[in-house]
Amino acid sequence: MTPAAARRSAGLLLFRRAGDGWQVLLGHMGGPYFARRDAGAWTVPKGEYEPGEPAWDAARREFREELGLPPPEGEAIALGEVRQAGGKTVTAWAVEADLDPASVTPGTFVMEWPPRSGRFQEFPELDRVAWFGPDRAREVIVTAQAAFLDRLAEHSV
Repeated sequence: MTPAAARRSAGLLLFRRAGDGWQVLLGHMGGPYFARRDAGAWTVPKGEYEPGEPAWDAARREFREELGLPPPEGEAIALGEVRQAGGKTVTAWAVEADLDPASVTPGTFVMEWPPRSGRFQEFPELDRVAWFGPDRAREVIVTAQAAFLDRLAEHSV
């Protein structure tokens, strides 16, 4: 793992047209720290990558790891980067695709829980995924990632 100051993640933000607007697919972060949170606990499906791995390749790999599904084909809209409060830089692309949240089989991670207990438990990377309109997405997404919603809207989706 890279030092905190240099941590980088890449992800894919799926969007679909719905009625007279659009929706985005977000994942609720798994694990005990986010279990009872809604606001700020939803994210673009993403994951960390090391220097030397192209961010686009990492975004596609992480989509498969986080959701258990192949990344969708289609035109990718570069949404650029944001820097989250913890210092991580996130790069994202938007791809138009439809996906049934029930088809997701999330990847897992292991962590010591409760802290300092010596017990290790497995948790889903994302404990659920859902489609959100832009206004609701803005209420629940990790604060820095809201910029991705603005950038997507600028593309007249």
